[in-house]
Amino acid sequence: MPREGDRNTDMTIAPERPVTPFEPPAALETAPDLLDLAETVRRNMPGFRPEIIGGTLTVSPPADGQHARSLTGLTLALAALHGKETLVVQGVGLWLPTGTLDHVIPDLAVVDGDFEDHQMPYNCYAPSIFRMVVEITSSNHANDTVVKPRCYAEAEVPVYLIGDRQNREAVLLTDPLEGEYRSRSVYRPGESFTLPESVGAAVELDVDTLLGRS
Repeated sequence: MPREGDRNTDMTIAPERPVTPFEPPAALETAPDLLDLAETVRRNMPGFRPEIIGGTLTVSPPADGQHARSLTGLTLALAALHGKETLVVQGVGLWLPTGTLDHVIPDLAVVDGDFEDHQMPYNCYAPSIFRMVVEITSSNHANDTVVKPRCYAEAEVPVYLIGDRQNREAVLLTDPLEGEYRSRSVYRPGESFTLPESVGAAVELDVDTLLGRS
C-alpha cells in the first residue's frame, strides 16, 4: 500500500455498492485508509485534486492558466444562476453512489441554494443537490471524457458539460438513465448553445468562453 510521499498515488480497493437509501456507509469509520490518503494529498499538496473513482485514488495536478480563464469566463456567463434558488460554485465535492468511498470534485457546478444542508463526509455533498457539473479537460482528459460521464450519470446529475480543450469542442450530456447519458450534443468553436432550463434558467453559452479562448 502506498505511503505518504510515494510517487505513485494510484491505488485500487474492491468497490462496493452503496447503501439504499443513499447515505454515508458505515465502512467510512472502519476502513478510512484511502480517504486519509486523499486528505493527506489535499493538505500537503496545494492545488492538487484527489478524487476516488471506482475505488481508485486519482490525483490531478494543478491546471494551467487557460483552464483558469475558462472557469472564470464560465462563472461570469452563469451569473444569472447565482442567487437564492441556485448557486454557481467551484471545488465543491460530490459524493458518488458508485462505491463506499467514491467522490469527485468537479471544476464547477450549479447547485441548489440550500446545498450546505446536505453535507456528506470529507466536505462533499449529496448528488441530489447538483443541477449541473462542469469539467474543463487538462491532464486528466480520459477521466473527464470517459470515466466521469458514467459516474455523474450514475449519480443522476441532470447535466454534465465538458470543455474538451484537446478536441476543441464543448460536449453537453443530459438525460441520465441507468448510468448513461442518453442525450449528447457537441459544439465547435464559434458556436453557441443553450443550457437546459433544469439548471435554473436557459442560459446561452459560447464555446470559445468555455474553452478559454474568448
